[in-house]
Amino acid sequence: MSSHLPRAEFERLVREAVGLIPRRFREEMRNLALVIEPEPAPELLAEMEIEPPDSLYGLYQGTPLTERTWDFGNNLPDRITLYQLPIEEDCEDEDDIREVIGETLIHEVGHYFGLSEEEIEAIEERYWRGEEMEDDGPAR
Repeated sequence: MSSHLPRAEFERLVREAVGLIPRRFREEMRNLALVIEPEPAPELLAEMEIEPPDSLYGLYQGTPLTERTWDFGNNLPDRITLYQLPIEEDCEDEDDIREVIGETLIHEVGHYFGLSEEEIEAIEERYWRGEEMEDDGPAR
């Protein structure tokens, strides 16, 4: 995309994408902060061995649910960071941005739930095929 969206507009697309995450997952997402930053720090990219022109759309930092023990608690929230500029630079329009945000959120939330890369990729494939993400319907 040639121009960058105002921050508030990008945040609106993020809120819309969060709404696409199935309710049963959203309800289990506790003590999880969603942060938007302009772009990843060069040190982070170096640490993750990501070299230009590649970049990072999002990052999960925390302790996956599957690795928490009975005494886990009283911790700072886990964090999912979305990087606005790399997402915009690789997208053609707002619909494209919303899709990439959605896929990135699915990927990072998958890490929060302790899913393997293979499990996350299977979920992303369903997302890209436009299949409805499984939802248990309205809460009773």
